[in-house]
Amino acid sequence: MAYRLLADAVVLLHTAFVGFVVLGGFLAWRWSRIAWLHVPCALWGAVIEYQGWVCPLTPLENALRRRAGLAGYAGGFVEHYVLPVLYPAGLTRPTQALLGTLVVVVNLIAYGVLLRRALRGG
Repeated sequence: MAYRLLADAVVLLHTAFVGFVVLGGFLAWRWSRIAWLHVPCALWGAVIEYQGWVCPLTPLENALRRRAGLAGYAGGFVEHYVLPVLYPAGLTRPTQALLGTLVVVVNLIAYGVLLRRALRGG
């Protein structure tokens, strides 16, 4: 039971991390210091997608599920949890490139607004 709860906690952490990667730049509008944490996370998220890598949280979750006597899954977190909702056909390299570009574009917008505010003095 404990391993299943830990695996579920990893999924929640992973989900929060993905949300932070995509939208964390907007948090910097309110708390500018968060950019020091967010920028490396956003870069990591984009690189994971562009390179087709699997985030280290995915094997951790799978290992915990196996220790709980449950089946893990193949592929990455986005492929397993996010893409079935958005793209039922599955994850492809072009889709990963699109997701990586989405991370970059959303964060360029967020930080572009933040920079413009800073240059205006407020």
